[in-house]
Amino acid sequence: MKKQGPVNESPEIDEAGLLEMVSALVKEIHADHSAPEALTLDSRLERDLGLDSLARVELIARVEAAYRLSLPERTYTEVETPRDLLRVLKARAPSVPAAMPEITPSPRERLEAPPPERARTLVEVLEWHARHSGERVHIRFYRDRGDGETLRYRQLHETARRVAAALQLRGLEPGGPVVIMLPTGADYFMTFFGILMAGGIPVPIYPPARPSQLEEHMRRHARILANCRARLLVSVSETRQAARLLKGLAPDLRHVLTAPELRDAPEPASLPEPCAEDIALLQYTSGSTGHPKGVMLSHANLLANIRAMGRVIEGSSRDVFVSWLPLYHDMGLIGAWLGSLYHAALLVVMSPLTFLARPERWLRAIERHGGTLSASPNFGYEYTLHRLRDVDLAGLDLGSWRAAFNGAEAISPVTLDAFLARFAPHGFRAEAMTPVYGLAESSVGLTLSPLDRRPVIDRVQGEALMRRGRALPAGEGESALRFVSCGTPLPGHQIRVVGPAGNELPERQEGRLEFQGPSSTTGYYREPSTTRELFDGEWLATGDLAYIADGELFVTGRSKDIIIRAGRNIYPDELEKAIGDITGIRKGCVAIFGASDPRTGTERLIVLAETRLEGAEPRRRLRERVNDLAADLIGTPPDEVVLAPPGSVLKTSSGKIRRSASREMYEKGDIGPRRRALPWQVARLSLRAALPQARRLGRLLMAALYAFHAWVVGLVILPAGWLAIVAAPTLEGRWRLLHGLARTWLKLTRTKLTVRGREHFTALPRQAVLVVNHASYVDGLMLAAALDSPVRFVAKAEFRGAWWARLPLERLGTAFVERFDVGRSVADARRLGEELEAGKRLAFFAEGTFTRIPGLRPFHLGAFQAAAAAGAPVLPIALRGTRSILRSGSWFPHHGAVTVTIGEAIEPDAGSRSDDASNLWTQALSLRTRARRFILRHCGEPDLDR
Repeated sequence: MKKQGPVNESPEIDEAGLLEMVSALVKEIHADHSAPEALTLDSRLERDLGLDSLARVELIARVEAAYRLSLPERTYTEVETPRDLLRVLKARAPSVPAAMPEITPSPRERLEAPPPERARTLVEVLEWHARHSGERVHIRFYRDRGDGETLRYRQLHETARRVAAALQLRGLEPGGPVVIMLPTGADYFMTFFGILMAGGIPVPIYPPARPSQLEEHMRRHARILANCRARLLVSVSETRQAARLLKGLAPDLRHVLTAPELRDAPEPASLPEPCAEDIALLQYTSGSTGHPKGVMLSHANLLANIRAMGRVIEGSSRDVFVSWLPLYHDMGLIGAWLGSLYHAALLVVMSPLTFLARPERWLRAIERHGGTLSASPNFGYEYTLHRLRDVDLAGLDLGSWRAAFNGAEAISPVTLDAFLARFAPHGFRAEAMTPVYGLAESSVGLTLSPLDRRPVIDRVQGEALMRRGRALPAGEGESALRFVSCGTPLPGHQIRVVGPAGNELPERQEGRLEFQGPSSTTGYYREPSTTRELFDGEWLATGDLAYIADGELFVTGRSKDIIIRAGRNIYPDELEKAIGDITGIRKGCVAIFGASDPRTGTERLIVLAETRLEGAEPRRRLRERVNDLAADLIGTPPDEVVLAPPGSVLKTSSGKIRRSASREMYEKGDIGPRRRALPWQVARLSLRAALPQARRLGRLLMAALYAFHAWVVGLVILPAGWLAIVAAPTLEGRWRLLHGLARTWLKLTRTKLTVRGREHFTALPRQAVLVVNHASYVDGLMLAAALDSPVRFVAKAEFRGAWWARLPLERLGTAFVERFDVGRSVADARRLGEELEAGKRLAFFAEGTFTRIPGLRPFHLGAFQAAAAAGAPVLPIALRGTRSILRSGSWFPHHGAVTVTIGEAIEPDAGSRSDDASNLWTQALSLRTRARRFILRHCGEPDLDR
């Protein structure tokens, strides 16, 4: 008998074992079908295997557990194929145990260091500590093993001075913005203060997930660069290769610098002295979708906020703040770092990817370093709660954690209850959970819950709140909505709730939340018109709905997103590069341009791509892939994909694409080889086809007349409907308008709508997930026509980039979600679960997108994971016939009929444990499988998930 190895011996890392693990997950997710026969090391996880971002997190977690490895956090964003994952696995050999190392308390400094109470600027704060506590450790960088590197106050001060001198040598003038695009690390902190010491304004933006995405990433930030007119950008070394592109996107940009070259400058002879009212930070509240807004925050604003928060939380140099929050986010930058800097508290910092890869690191760091303060959006608590197993928490002691700030997004009472219950045995006190509310326009914090008090959760009557805006307390046993108190305003700050007419409302009356105080911004950088919209006299608008009860703030609407999780500003060369990577397309031989449509006078998006593929079927599949990729990148497929022979795309002598010349060739019909059509051949063929052609022209004429009629109807009723929906005061009223508008369009266009199973929708509780297949642009309209009471659509975040779509969607309560970024899409899934817990009905198009080709695509897991976490039922709804009415890539409507089939609600397992990650995963898969089977039976289209 073969001798058995040690129990803790890791399995051998090999290709077959990894592929078997991937195959098992694919089979589990796509339970109705066998594993793909073509599964190889080079299969794309998402495109070929249908593993979305949530499934990818699950796969890597299973791989870590199976091989007893701790993979680098980059794995979550960089791995795109099993071969990538195999390469990372082999690079980690010999194995590193997945279990955390034995905890030994990290040495901590407990000597008192008084705060610089008279400092007027952040620069004076750093200078104070450099003089009085220069050798005190300011920041400790987290490592799984060992204490990690440190950054001391004197080291930060001296290096920042050299960075300031280097920036001055490169032409930075006082008041000049400098963009920081660096990952979490010592370089970030030194660069930030170097900019301040040189008199500049730091402009943080989030760094690329990997260097290979740098050019694509920078295009997303093009509008921020254009808005702030920065002449200098500090980033990773790979930026040098893209400097030419960056300067093309941002005409004002002069230098693309790296942190190491800035640190090498000599000590400056003199540096400017900033004033309290000088801008110390531009915090952008939106990304490249829509219009970016740079919140101007002065030194005085930031110090007022830090001092006010410090008074409430009794912050001191004895505190240890443990943070994984990104430094381009105000909660991580101001709340965690600058707050720790002011109070001389130790900051233990790790990157967001370190947390995402293994959330137990956050808790273990708090234990190891004696963390007293830490902060996270609700997502972080939810993610930690459900990703960690009991074995991950063995021996964990959170007794030192005295304030766990929860803010920056909607706070779920379910998450609070579950987190307190799960971690109470590990020393976490309920009084440590500290809900907060803030926004960039108030520096970071606006209200804070009192210390040493359990979170206050208010139960209110749902009908009274929804119909009359009255937050009336609900009785025991009465169905209610729950909201978490965010506490009271910071010292010196005020809040109020106002009605539509601008009058202040009494307590327990819902309205628009406004604020004022010394932390308040003076407006948006170089945006006077948007700044005027921000102010209501001396008060500033938050954009959120709320009510006040017993002097405490309860936010009822979703907090504004301040970090764009998927906004993208797509330029032709970005899409050209992506399409050039498709197999079958000649790399570097793609031109994208707009061409005038002679019939309508509008501009059409044309993709001209060279290929050597022959045959109708291979070229059809290639066009489909181009359409799918374009839809993913820019939200809509091109109007036409022209597959041309090699040499069709015109270039300059240096290899640049000549888009204008290519467009002219296209419009002249000169793309590709010329056909030698003889006049007599044309005449003969025309004569023989005269009768069929006449019939065809007749059908085309009738179709064109119908399409014209449908568009006229739409152009008559849609603008009025758009205005009515935007202006209607209540959500129920807006939904009735949308329902009536959809019904009117159906009637006037003679489109027959049949609704089956309406009673299943009527019987739904308020809390539910509606899952619908996606086949056409008109799906949302058909769903609105079929349902007579409100639901909240869940839409891709790219819609926020178009104001004409964003306004009515926001007024209808639409929840926008991320599709591309792993960490942010995980956060969206948690956030939607929170909204379910608040009693919302969420409608998901579970396929995520649609194409010209008929068929039911794989379902994304987000809807079902949210339903499983909230214990909400899933209502499957099948649409049939919408693809025929208006197909993807076409704006030519056809006459047809639509059937909406509503199934019975699918309930999660009543015995499921909300704190069991594996159970929730199983529940989500089960819900998705059962819902998809119903929709497949009734949508009338083939299964594309085979």
